[in-house]
Amino acid sequence: MHHFFLFAAIFMALLIIFSLYRAVIGPTVLDRLIGVNAIGSKTTALLILTGLLYHRVEMFVDIALAYAMLNFVTVIAASRYFQKRKGLFDEIEGTQKEGDIS
Repeated sequence: MHHFFLFAAIFMALLIIFSLYRAVIGPTVLDRLIGVNAIGSKTTALLILTGLLYHRVEMFVDIALAYAMLNFVTVIAASRYFQKRKGLFDEIEGTQKEGDIS
């Protein structure tokens, strides 16, 4: 079972690379925010897998929960900032602006 958790952790780390590509290269701000959120979610799962590998799940669950809450608050704050400041949703075609009724 130890090898299964090790291979799952390595696979999860490789998946983070794809999200990192989206966070850095993403064509829009929204793509970058989704990439950062995906990295945070996968890192939370990676922390739990690390706890399983070291037989200290109780300690790593606390760290993972704190990291997940920090990730959630950070992405919400960044999306609110870019929505008001930079026009986050103006980059997407077909999105109605706040004043449009149609």
